[in-house]
Amino acid sequence: MDTGSTTFMILCTSLVMLMTPGLAFFYGGLAGKRNILGIMMQTFVSLGLTTVMWVAFGYSLCFSGGEGGVIGNFDFLFLNGIEPTELFGPTGGKYPTYIFIAYQMMFAIITPALITGAFVNRVTFKSYLIFLVFWQIFVYYPFVHMIWGGGLLAEWGVLDFAGGIVVHATAGFAALASVFYVGKRRDKQTPPNSIPLVAIGTGLLWFGWYGFNAGSVLDVTTSTTLAFLNTDVAASFAAVTWLAIEWIETGKPKFVGLLTGAVAGLATITPAAAFVPLWGAIVIGISSGFVCYLAVKMKNKFGWDDALDVWGVHGIGGTLGTILLGIFATASIGGQAGLIEGDSAFFMKEVVSVLGAAAYAFIFTYVMLIIINYFVRVRVTEDEENAGLDESLHGEKAYDEGAL
Repeated sequence: MDTGSTTFMILCTSLVMLMTPGLAFFYGGLAGKRNILGIMMQTFVSLGLTTVMWVAFGYSLCFSGGEGGVIGNFDFLFLNGIEPTELFGPTGGKYPTYIFIAYQMMFAIITPALITGAFVNRVTFKSYLIFLVFWQIFVYYPFVHMIWGGGLLAEWGVLDFAGGIVVHATAGFAALASVFYVGKRRDKQTPPNSIPLVAIGTGLLWFGWYGFNAGSVLDVTTSTTLAFLNTDVAASFAAVTWLAIEWIETGKPKFVGLLTGAVAGLATITPAAAFVPLWGAIVIGISSGFVCYLAVKMKNKFGWDDALDVWGVHGIGGTLGTILLGIFATASIGGQAGLIEGDSAFFMKEVVSVLGAAAYAFIFTYVMLIIINYFVRVRVTEDEENAGLDESLHGEKAYDEGAL
């Protein structure tokens, strides 16, 4: 066991875990004051429930058997047969398999939690728990296996460094399907209850994203430092691009716009972080700020009530980043040439894969919500929505309104 690599993976796992509370703060600050706890609860509960699922059968379905297939098998149920002393890797490794299991678990925790921002203050908690379980089984686990677990798309030659397809495209388009199914909020004019809370959430997400991307190298190499720098560069260029566009359009520099642009840049660089040169990360960041801003604007024009812009930021960001990976991938960096270097076949594989994943996630999510609603009411009642989910569903309030 290499203590340096082991320590690095423990640190990266901790950073990715921190992203889930960061997401809760980000969404909680954007929500209305009567729905802060409701949206934060949906995020935090994934830390518990997804961990139970991952240890019981999730890791096994993602990373055991099923070579060239869509899903794995049950060889590692409850991590059966994996010893604490086992090192990760087919021919020996540098750190225990347990830390790889934990690292991938943190991805599984945050991915379905991303979706919650789309249907804030409209979904019952019981139906969300059912959604959380079955969405992972039928959407997240298959794509993890197909791309990162040696499955169908991996054998086809598809690359997704840290989750443009697996995490952001699937979650973003599932969010859009959820919006179409549950419908609009009755009160769409509620302002964010705490922009400083949004800033804290953004800071935690940005900080954690270094573990998300740099850690996905699964070792300490020159690719690790490239992924780290590309992550920060793309986020920064996207944040400034979003800020500039919105400033020109509205006449005022918006803090929420700056923060949202940064998250869009982080999502967009994710599939490409260790596969493109630094100049590619700059182009991806600028493209992200521009395209994701236009996606949010289009959503508003069509009246889609994606309350916290999950589709525009994560869905479009993940899709855009995967397509740009197909263009900017550099053989001397990641071992795969992109369209610029003459490999049009790889570019088409990336395009087809991400669009297929987005379509599947959208359709499955919509159908699943219909089925769930037959057994458990998905949308809250008008009285519950008017009262706010914090009090009506959870019997709690985020703030003591009587305190000074």
